Amino acid sequence: MAAVPPKVFTLVLIRDLVKQRILLGMKKRGFGEGRWNGFGGKVHIGETIRDGAKREVLEESCLKLDKITQVGRIDFEFVGDPQILNVHVFQATEYQGEPGETEEMRPQWFGDNEIPFSSMWPDDVMWYPLLLESKQFYGYFKFKGLDDILEHTLKEVEHFDDVDHIVKDCSG
Repeated sequence: MAAVPPKVFTLVLIRDLVKQRILLGMKKRGFGEGRWNGFGGKVHIGETIRDGAKREVLEESCLKLDKITQVGRIDFEFVGDPQILNVHVFQATEYQGEPGETEEMRPQWFGDNEIPFSSMWPDDVMWYPLLLESKQFYGYFKFKGLDDILEHTLKEVEHFDDVDHIVKDCSG
C-alpha cells in the first residue's frame, strides 16, 4: 500500500514586538472551530508555501503581509487518518491594514503573557515558548481525537530549507 502524501498547510503568527503582544484569531467555523489560533490554512496547487501563507492571512484577518519568516514546522498525525499534516509556521512583525473580522476568524491581540492556551490546540502551550523566544523549531504531534496528544517530539533547529517551492499536489 502506497503512503498517502502529506497535506501542506501554513500557520502565521503576527507579533508586535514593541508592545509584546500577538494577534490570534477565534476560529468561527471548520477545523479548529471555537479555538484561538494563528492565521493560515491549506496551500493551493500552483502557489508557493510562502504565498499561500500571505493569502490566508489576508483572507482571514484583512492584513496584508510583505515579509514573513519561517520559524517552525510541525507535522500532525491523527489516529485513524493516514494523512500527515505538514504545517509551516511563520512569523510576521510588519503588516498593512487593520485586523478585521472575517467569516472564518475574529482577530484579537493578546499580551505575550496572556495567551489563552486553555482555548487553543493542546500542542500550542509546548511550542509557543520557542516562538516567543525567537527560536526556530520542528515538532511532531500525534493526536487521538482533537484534544489528546499521544506522543510528540519538539526540537530547536538552526534553519529551514527553502519554502518557496511551488506545491504541485495538495489533494492527497
